[in-house]
Amino acid sequence: MDVHDRGVIIHFNDGTRMSLSFPRQTENIYAAQMKLEDVLKRRYALFEVDGSLLVVPFENVKYLQLHPAPAEIPDHTYVRGATAAD
Repeated sequence: MDVHDRGVIIHFNDGTRMSLSFPRQTENIYAAQMKLEDVLKRRYALFEVDGSLLVVPFENVKYLQLHPAPAEIPDHTYVRGATAAD
């Protein structure tokens, strides 16, 4: 598997988007859950991109598309198997 086997597509309110790929940040699913909770609580995401810090405030974001999808998200309603339609 490629070292950059994870990614996010950030869809901005103005219709633009940014795609980032990155390696797995932790092997521990509980640590990954805590990281997700932290991002949701703080309402911004931080990324190190090519040696620079990128701060993405959620006020500018329509939605985040994370891949691959996690196997589960404890303590959240998580609908699986959905299909997007225009």
